[in-house]
Amino acid sequence: MKILFTGGSSFTGFWFIRELAAAGHEVVASFRRNPAEYEEDVRRRRAGLLLDCCRPVIGCSFGDAAFIELIRKEHWDLLCHHAADVTNYRSPDFDFAAAVQNNTRSIIKVVEALRGAGCARVLLTGSVFEQGEGAGSEGLPAFSPYGLSKGMTADVFRYYCRNMSLGKFVIPNPFGPFEQPRFTAYLLKNWFAGNTASVNTPAYVRDNIHVRLLAKAYRDFAGKLPAEPGFRKTNPSGYAENQGAFTARFAAEMRQRLGLPCAFELKKQTDFSEPRVRINTDIPDAAALAFDETAAWDEIADYYRQYKP
Repeated sequence: MKILFTGGSSFTGFWFIRELAAAGHEVVASFRRNPAEYEEDVRRRRAGLLLDCCRPVIGCSFGDAAFIELIRKEHWDLLCHHAADVTNYRSPDFDFAAAVQNNTRSIIKVVEALRGAGCARVLLTGSVFEQGEGAGSEGLPAFSPYGLSKGMTADVFRYYCRNMSLGKFVIPNPFGPFEQPRFTAYLLKNWFAGNTASVNTPAYVRDNIHVRLLAKAYRDFAGKLPAEPGFRKTNPSGYAENQGAFTARFAAEMRQRLGLPCAFELKKQTDFSEPRVRINTDIPDAAALAFDETAAWDEIADYYRQYKP
């Protein structure tokens, strides 16, 4: 297929594009700026490495004039809209309304241009932290204003793409090489420094998934998305367990590979401002996807040997 992909410089976007390209698809990725101009070191590395497996289109974002012109002048089989407004996404003051506007800019023109270019398929990336997604507690509320914006974005796409083939790929908590400095990077930063890592929220039940497995599931879902109109969705799940158990799992895998003590302390959790349980529900067929779990753990250890956090 010939695929137009947005959001390629992100952690998961980087992995998704590489898997799509490895499967033989022709991927054209839109970037807001030249890879060398990204401020974050890890984002620069990701975007730079993608230049070897996709055709980059620099200086265009979803819904702007350049993006719509790009759609109109070529034939497309699939639009993968992975990009989302994530500016200060952890803040309670996150502007969800502006994010929805950015995520769906000129969607009427985008849909018209796609139909004119012979494209019947759209694949939207969702999050388990949206309202109503996955399985869990407290009635499945949005985790945050960012989660709210993702859920509202999906509603807009379901409305305007109702006569197209629309797929939704719902992401839980991915981890792995080229990740932003989040939980597993925090653990490794402490372990390489010889410190004991503190885990303040061990009671939360979350769904952590190897980013390589997630990317293989994305490639498989994208490749099987039919041209016939309708809505399809998948919620791939990884290690659905409390964060204390996942920390112990991660420490055991890194300990044997890095030769570090990988000590950690599970604190008594007192903050339950987020839902206690939120997980995905679809177990990927690792064998069918050719996913090697041991190799994935090896890959993480090798990456952090090279790029110590």
